[in-house]
Amino acid sequence: MDDASPIKPSLTVLLASPRGFCAGVDRAIQIVERAIEKYGAPVYVRHEIVHNKHVVERLRALGAVFVEELEECPDDRPVVFSAHGVPKSVPAEAKQRQMLYLDATCPLVSKVHVEAQRHYDAGREIVLIGHEGHPEVVGTMGQLPEGTVRLIETADDAETFEPIDPMNVAFVTQTTLSVDDTADIVAVLQRRFPGIAAPHKEDICYATTNRQEAVKQLAEQSDLLLVVGSRNSSNSVRLVEVGLRGGAAEGKLLDDASGLDWAWLEGVRTVGVTAGASAPELLVQGLLDKLSTRYELTIQDVAPTRETVTFKLPRVLTT
Repeated sequence: MDDASPIKPSLTVLLASPRGFCAGVDRAIQIVERAIEKYGAPVYVRHEIVHNKHVVERLRALGAVFVEELEECPDDRPVVFSAHGVPKSVPAEAKQRQMLYLDATCPLVSKVHVEAQRHYDAGREIVLIGHEGHPEVVGTMGQLPEGTVRLIETADDAETFEPIDPMNVAFVTQTTLSVDDTADIVAVLQRRFPGIAAPHKEDICYATTNRQEAVKQLAEQSDLLLVVGSRNSSNSVRLVEVGLRGGAAEGKLLDDASGLDWAWLEGVRTVGVTAGASAPELLVQGLLDKLSTRYELTIQDVAPTRETVTFKLPRVLTT
């Protein structure tokens, strides 16, 4: 007589959609892949192309060399600028050195750069809502002369900010912020400076907004929220924060299934699962596979939005 297999406890998984790669990340990764195909290895990449260690390692294996600054790149090999954008000084140096460079800046980040330039040309004092030191913030501030853009990180910063001319201020934002936190900061600025110039369309990108909305929908039903993403990924970290604020009893950020601690699941009956905009779907599947080794999973999709956005690759890579 065969021994009966032990019965696994049941676990409900609320799977957020959309999750994982956004159009800007997908485009940036394709730019590196196509560049390696077209020009051969090595292709240099200034900063991590996107904030995910698995993506970076895979591209490194294909022949990408990741560097911090342009000075580390030889003149005779292609260089790709990351999806987060770069200060104007970087392409200027590349041109001066007659380098072949490919700009993988997300078009929605480029939109913020254009807005900042427009405000500067109109003579306005510019506030950037964002996180100090993040590559996107460094790139946006680097579009304009040093000292032109003032960084605000919190509502308290917005309360104490003193512009030169309170009647002539504009704001732009990092694209990967918490929608709710940013709304709080903007509310302070608009209360203090009623005439402040705002973006024509919200700067926080559609993908960040959509992923946060999906997490809000599953959070209040989740005993535990698992977000697949790297710790240096702003949008991934924000997903954990949004989930906890939305009612999840606990929230954890993990690079992949190997980061799962079974102790987190003690007493848990419902798990919410999502992934930051730079995390491959393969990692989500790996997490579900690991959960299924100990639990009988019931997977429910939570999909408030469908995404159909795509961005074109640079023409030099498609001809």
